[in-house]
Amino acid sequence: MRIALVSEHANPLAALGGVDAGGQNLHVAELSKALSRKGHDVTVYTRRDDRDQPEELATAFGYRVVHVPAGPARQVPKDDLLPHMGRFARYLRVRWEADPPDVVHAHFWMSGLAALSAARAVGVPVVQTFHALGVVKKRYQGMDDTSPAQRIGTEKMIGREADRIAATCTDEVFELVRMGVPRARISVVPCGVDADQFVPEGDPAPPGKYPHRLVSVGRLVPRKGFATAIAALRALPDTELVIAGGPSMRRLAHDEHARYLRAFAESMGVADQVQLLGQVSREEMPALLRSADAVVCAPWYEPFGIVPLEAMACGVPVVASAVGGLSDTVVDGVTGKLVPPRKPRALAGALHALLTHRTMREQFGAAGRDRVCARYSWDRVAAETVRVYERAGAIDTTAVTAGGLASGASGVSGVSRVSGGE
Repeated sequence: MRIALVSEHANPLAALGGVDAGGQNLHVAELSKALSRKGHDVTVYTRRDDRDQPEELATAFGYRVVHVPAGPARQVPKDDLLPHMGRFARYLRVRWEADPPDVVHAHFWMSGLAALSAARAVGVPVVQTFHALGVVKKRYQGMDDTSPAQRIGTEKMIGREADRIAATCTDEVFELVRMGVPRARISVVPCGVDADQFVPEGDPAPPGKYPHRLVSVGRLVPRKGFATAIAALRALPDTELVIAGGPSMRRLAHDEHARYLRAFAESMGVADQVQLLGQVSREEMPALLRSADAVVCAPWYEPFGIVPLEAMACGVPVVASAVGGLSDTVVDGVTGKLVPPRKPRALAGALHALLTHRTMREQFGAAGRDRVCARYSWDRVAAETVRVYERAGAIDTTAVTAGGLASGASGVSGVSRVSGGE
């Protein structure tokens, strides 16, 4: 099958940990690898954000990346990219009119906007993965939400027009149905984890000076809940918290949220227990996770969350907020503990119970590894994704005669223009 993945701001080749570089980048990269391993022809379309990026390149993993010239060739916050989606869509349409894929899989709402406009012009079915929904972001961030005003309405339109929605968790399904998306057109396909890279075996990162270590990983943004984890340390005097994510260590001193977290830890009287590592490479991450007695994921909300899966794959128990996709991945009392978001006392209580019972940690860790291997491998995620493509109307044109190509069209129309010009 010839598959086009559209990921307007999340380049699969980007280094993780920046403000707009996180789980979506990893999802697109790993899904592309897994689909390529299964013999599919995969091209990822992402916005060119560096003058040195070639227009097209082939990766060592079998898929191609096309850097679309839409907007300035520099980093632009994703919430400022909407005016450039018209040019992005026109580029896709020209490419696909000359050489159409069998299916288009859009990642994030602006990708869906561009993909629908271009794909409908050439009769190609579209699958949409939102990764995050504007209505949820607005609910939790309120006036701090920097999304364009058009986001929620556009997501509702995409939900109606896309041939199939691939939601990443059951909580997202409920949100989509409330938005008016028919439940019959929604499939749940979770994110995955590389269970060959993230393993229990292997040397852990060097220990710290405290008897217990907690590790928390993610972009340095308020909603990730690092402040909640820091506040919980007041009840855990024998425990250190290592936070990985954000810019490199050299630039960490200039990061606004890193400065806030350090000041907050000082005000809580736990500054000596908190260590900010900055950006940690994918190669170093398994060892860091293995060094933890528990991994803490305490966001206010989380559309899915890949870090718990990586911790579970390493045989490490997880204590997480009971929000979004975390409620799917972490089984309370089996692979870890779920607690209410933004409740430091509840988090501290769950962590204290875990840190004082080594056998419980070992049992949770073993169960987490088993769960990851059974449910969340990228090869399984890719197989489920292909089934969604087929349900959307995609036909593998590499396996049919030229006379049957037209049958791959979805037959659903209604989007011909993209709001926002260049």
